[in-house]
This record gives sequence, structure tokens and C-alpha cells, in this order.
Amino acid sequence: MTKNDCIEGPFIAYYRVSTSGQEKSGNGLAAQRRDIDLFLSAYACQGASVVAEYTDVASGKYDDPRRRPALSEALAHCRKTGAILLVSKLDRLSRKVLHIAQLLDDKTVKFKVVSMPHADNFQLHLYASLAEQEREFISLRTKAALASVKAKGKALGGDRGGAANAALANRRIADHHAQNIAQIAQPMRQNKATYQQIADALTRANVATPRGKRVWHPQTVKNALARIEAQSAPTPDH
Repeated sequence: MTKNDCIEGPFIAYYRVSTSGQEKSGNGLAAQRRDIDLFLSAYACQGASVVAEYTDVASGKYDDPRRRPALSEALAHCRKTGAILLVSKLDRLSRKVLHIAQLLDDKTVKFKVVSMPHADNFQLHLYASLAEQEREFISLRTKAALASVKAKGKALGGDRGGAANAALANRRIADHHAQNIAQIAQPMRQNKATYQQIADALTRANVATPRGKRVWHPQTVKNALARIEAQSAPTPDH
């Protein structure tokens, strides 16, 4: 990396672990420190360093400052000194798109996600949105799996709607997942991108496939786009 490409400091590191057990054992915290150290050695300008560290023990679903006091202190420190806040991954800051968007719009503080050191605000917002939608999809998939298990458990005693409920849940998952990728896949397809090119883009964005895989294939993209078109098709009058 050339001198002109490096990222100027100073930096303030923010870490978040979900449980006190992770904090005491070092699980999670050590990995976050490792990632920030790699960023400093590979992307930071010579002499730039971390001048302070803050750690919260809290779930990422909580944005209330009372539950994340260290984050509030870290942001205040950044505003006071002009330092850049460093986090290992975007979800260390928040798992909610709204909170990420608010931080991106805040002109009084800057932050860097060390796993995406050159990502701009648009890319970070898109990544946060995709990650939130993926979590919603995982929740739907879990509910469908539970419905399926419940249906199988009732098979010997006669199906009282469990199988139908499981099938409906699976259809809802597929519909929801198709909508999740629409913001990437549809504009690319309209611009004449091939299914392979769209598949490559979704794979690079780390978006899960309907089966939870991390590698997309052209046929999977084609199926998802067909489902999106079917959802948007007008319902015939009866």
C-alpha cells in the first residue's frame, strides 16, 4: 500500500461481546483485536495507532445507550478528539439498519469496519440491510423447521394441518428470500447482467442462498427472479 492509500489515524477501538463468558474467556474478543491489529499493519498510515479501547458486554440487538455505555463513551471520545472508531465487523456496532444509517449520517464521527476498510457509506448501508434481511430469513427458516418437525410428529395420529402449515411456511421463506435479493438482482438483470454475474455478486456480498449456502449458482438466481416476477404479477379478477 502506498502512502497516499493509507488511512490516517488516530483510532479508537470498540469491541462488543455478547456474554460475560466470552469476555472472560477471550473468545470473540481476541478475534476482534486480531482483526484490528491486521488493519493497523496493512491499511493504517505509518505511526497511526489505537489511542483508546472500549468494550461492551451486550447483545447486538440492543441500541439503547444504557445497555451499550462503552459505545456511547467511544463515540463521545471520537467526537472530542477527531479519532476514527474501529470495529472488526459491522454487527459489532449494531445489527439494526436504522442505527447503522444514523451513524453513517452523523457528520461528527467517523468509523471504519476493518474487514471492509475501503467500503463507502452506500456499501456499508447495503451490507447492513442484507445482513438484517438474512437474519429475518433465518428466523423464518427456523420456524418452518419447527413446523415440519411438529407435522412429522403428528403423522401417526393423523395430519391436522401440520404438513400444510409447514408447506405454507416454506413458501413464505422462499418468497421472503426472493425479495431479499431483489434490490441487487433486479437492477443487474435490467442492465443485461447474466445470471452468472448476478450469482457472483451475491456470493461476494456473502448473501445466503435459500438453502443457507454461501455460493450462488445461475439457476438459483433464475429461480429467485422468477419467484419475484410471480409475486409482482397482477392477480386476475374472478
